[in-house]
Amino acid sequence: MSPAKTPPEILDIDGHEVRVTSPDRVVFPEPGLTKLDLVRYYLAVAEGALRGAGGRPMVLKRFSKGLDQEPFFQKRVPENHPDFVDTATLRYASGTSAEETVIRDAAGLAWVVNLGCLDLNPHPVRAEDLDHPDELRVDLDPMPGVDWAQIVDVAFIAREVLEDHGLVGWPKTSGSRGLHILVRICPEWDYADVRLAAETLAREVGNRAPGLATARWWKEERGESVFVDFNQNAKDRTVASAYSIRALADARVSTPLTWDEVRDRRPEEFTVLTVPERFRTIGDPHAGIDDAVGSLDALLALAAELGPAEKPPRGSDGSGRRTSTMPLIEVARTKTKPEALDALETWKQRHPEASAQLHPADVLVDGMRGSSSLWYRVRVNLQHIPDAERPAQGDLIADYDPWAGRSAPA
Repeated sequence: MSPAKTPPEILDIDGHEVRVTSPDRVVFPEPGLTKLDLVRYYLAVAEGALRGAGGRPMVLKRFSKGLDQEPFFQKRVPENHPDFVDTATLRYASGTSAEETVIRDAAGLAWVVNLGCLDLNPHPVRAEDLDHPDELRVDLDPMPGVDWAQIVDVAFIAREVLEDHGLVGWPKTSGSRGLHILVRICPEWDYADVRLAAETLAREVGNRAPGLATARWWKEERGESVFVDFNQNAKDRTVASAYSIRALADARVSTPLTWDEVRDRRPEEFTVLTVPERFRTIGDPHAGIDDAVGSLDALLALAAELGPAEKPPRGSDGSGRRTSTMPLIEVARTKTKPEALDALETWKQRHPEASAQLHPADVLVDGMRGSSSLWYRVRVNLQHIPDAERPAQGDLIADYDPWAGRSAPA
């Protein structure tokens, strides 16, 4: 006989009734945090969380099957959404459209958490103007082998480049290994211009910090550097916003910092258990972000000065696909990350001599966006292995097809 379900908790949040189902279900076993604990966390930091995600259409990233299972991404707002949740219809580059969720208050935060969302993933536009972003996002993504000190050095160089071009950067931990720098801009440029400005910023950071930072799009070409990920500004992309809970065992939070804190603080300090007290004590370090709106004119002028970015060579087979400049082999395609890591370990056991010569950044385990969830691709860069000792491309250890039963995207 199965145990009776815990009755839902009904919360009155600023006059709105929010129903929290299975309130005592443990979401984070290590710190013992329940679903209701996560709702109360977001209510405690609501002012800051809404500064980052409020009024923006968002993709719902739902962990409905638990922390140890892959989430699914829901673009369309649930049909039975309450009156206090708004919507906005986004049109995607693929030609499709979706009526997405827009939250504007603390009740909306509690509602999306009840759906199984941990982090908030808003677009860089306001619901009132879906074609002109008002936020440029600088994502400092470290390659394996890169330590925190190098990420911080790159962050201060990015800050310098922004200031040299009339813009103010607001740093926050990503909630994982990297840093985000948010920049408020006038909503006067379309997505293509904002992405070009972000790419130009990334190239300039790379020029000022060769070896430390890179704007190279292809992962195998980056080495042990910090990738300034400009493509997070492409249309359809979303990034975990300020005060988002991340799906790590310690319930880590993407936390706004002052620039004075960036060098001395560490991402693991900021969790669901620690951030509410910090918020009560010092408030939101990003409280002034909406008053620091800048122009992209100077970055776009630099883009013209630098000229087009270098493009990768194309294959000679007529497909038009790029050709890697690195000796890559593919190891596996899997549904989950644990399966990907298991396949990688199997490959290493089959090739111990080659594995011993790999550098940290030579192992490429990439989360790839499928139709509604992630899948994983495992590749190995053999650049540090002598030609005569390089393993040949063999059959994939695992060959998951994320498009089985449905049409693959163009």
